[in-house]
Amino acid sequence: MRQILVLAAIAVVGGTYLAQYADHSLKDSAPKVAVVQPQQPSQEEVGSGRTLSFDADRQGHYEVQARVNGRHIGFMVDSGASLVALRASDAAEAGIRPLPADYTATVSTANGQIKAARASLDRIEIGDITVYDVPALVLPDAALGRNLLGVSFLSKLKRYEVANGRLVMEQ
Repeated sequence: MRQILVLAAIAVVGGTYLAQYADHSLKDSAPKVAVVQPQQPSQEEVGSGRTLSFDADRQGHYEVQARVNGRHIGFMVDSGASLVALRASDAAEAGIRPLPADYTATVSTANGQIKAARASLDRIEIGDITVYDVPALVLPDAALGRNLLGVSFLSKLKRYEVANGRLVMEQ
């Protein structure tokens, strides 16, 4: 029994060390760029709808500049995120300031589970595309590196498509 406890303690200490090493390695290998400049969309008129297209950045991500409740906020488009996710500081810029008691939703992230506050965004505008009443979550800044433009926005479009390094949104 004593041997099992010793092995378990070694496994816990080793796992903790490896997790800290991995986090440290990822931080050290991350690009040292302080500001990401979201790409401005190219715009095309298609029939009666509006279409925007974006090229992927070097990492294959789609960065967009949007207006949330009239305030400019940068997003990374994430079709794997169910909802739009906002950093608390950016949500505050858009007039959304949840109280500590509002952080009742549990969200699973790559860094584990975190508490988030549910919110509803009056509107999100990207170029000539405007989507109203968008469900969202507000997360602490430390838990979210970038704002995510998730499916709660994308599903309200007529279509969105990713092909050949290009994202197309149509309303």
